[in-house]
Amino acid sequence: MEADRRILSPEDYAEPRCLLCDEPYGKPAAKPIPQQRVIEKMDEYMARRDYAGAERHLLYWLEEAKLGGDGRGEILVRNELIGHYRKTGEKEKGLQSVEEAMRLLKQLDFENTLSAGTSYVNSATFFNSIGENEKALGYFEKAKALYESAANTRPELLGGLYNNMALVLTALGRFGEAHALYDRAMETMKKVPGGALEQAITCLNRADAIAAQKGMEAGESEIFDLLDQALALLFSPEVPQNGYCAFVYEKCAPTFSYYGYFADAEKLKKRAEELYAGA
Repeated sequence: MEADRRILSPEDYAEPRCLLCDEPYGKPAAKPIPQQRVIEKMDEYMARRDYAGAERHLLYWLEEAKLGGDGRGEILVRNELIGHYRKTGEKEKGLQSVEEAMRLLKQLDFENTLSAGTSYVNSATFFNSIGENEKALGYFEKAKALYESAANTRPELLGGLYNNMALVLTALGRFGEAHALYDRAMETMKKVPGGALEQAITCLNRADAIAAQKGMEAGESEIFDLLDQALALLFSPEVPQNGYCAFVYEKCAPTFSYYGYFADAEKLKKRAEELYAGA
């Protein structure tokens, strides 16, 4: 799911070029890293939960991008590293990766490009993961302004933004704004082929928001309705049975356990293990 959104478009990075030699004026031509290959290999590592291998892979290509003068490739790898360190809980490495990504965006004058939105969203989700929600909201607001002002923003980018931004607003106690974004996330992801997993995640996030806002007793009916919706979406026939599906199943299982859906939680964990084993 992530592959396409993490690749910058040519207009975001191309320098003015000499018409005779087709190289940028005043600088040697960059030697680009194979972005799609980097992403596909990263997905293979994550499907096996080989986090150490994933980090080695990214650090290798980071050095290759630096040596080749490939700024857009370096941004791609920095973005991947932000997400990786969020998943592994490595705060200091994650903070460094955010700082380097922001430095590159400024250096390359990419800060107001649509592609910069990926860096802002990744940084925001990282800060949310370490509890710095005011910082997270600032990055989400920058991404939202870019995505909503561009006519060619893919709906899956907007859906992911709205869902994750709503998590931060919930953490800040701004429940009305959070629910409005959850509505937008659901409507947006309905337009995306294979968007059922993201819709399920939105349902679970919204259930947590209702529990935080109203309490379990007052919100019980709404919460259970959302859990049932999430289960139907998670096991929808349209869901690809791959490594990303395994990751989502594994991450959703504890929420079902928390609300007493123990059998469903075990079913999700078992299926996740089967998918990982087959990767």
